[in-house]
Amino acid sequence: MVTRRNDEQTVAGRHRMMRRADREVTDPRQVAAIIATCRIVNIAYTDAEGITIVPLNFGYVFDAKSNHLTLYFHGSPAGRKMDAVRVANNALSVAFEMATDCEVVEGRTLCNWGEAFKSIVGNGTASIIDDLDEARQGLALLMRQQAGMEHVEFTDQQVRAVTVWKVEADYFTAKVREKPQPHTH
Repeated sequence: MVTRRNDEQTVAGRHRMMRRADREVTDPRQVAAIIATCRIVNIAYTDAEGITIVPLNFGYVFDAKSNHLTLYFHGSPAGRKMDAVRVANNALSVAFEMATDCEVVEGRTLCNWGEAFKSIVGNGTASIIDDLDEARQGLALLMRQQAGMEHVEFTDQQVRAVTVWKVEADYFTAKVREKPQPHTH
């Protein structure tokens, strides 16, 4: 079984394979389970001010058959994020990361300590949603993910009161490092 890919070289235009192949998650059901337990996604992008990263609440749609992920967000129409999306002609390149079940794992020596986690890392394209029905769906998905509330209804006025935007994931990977089980004698 291959556990590490230490000799992988980056090739322009292609994604590098995950070095720790033993931690890669490819089963869509497991990927869906990881996303479902995350509450914050960190979005990174570059704008006129430089590189930045921002933690955000999110809603999502994950299509396991096509392995396509759409993340939904809401916020003020003014500010750095929305300015960056507009300057990019409503197609801002972003990177994103979300993690759950994070816990320090004690090692035999100080150099062997680590972290158990489940994570999703990828990149995509951010855009502001102009369609009222899609914006309404995005807000409902946010409420489902963040508050566990199903079938929330928003009035047109409520939807128009915020800016709803999304990230269409162009590429992402899932990775898990399980917490070691204690040895029993």
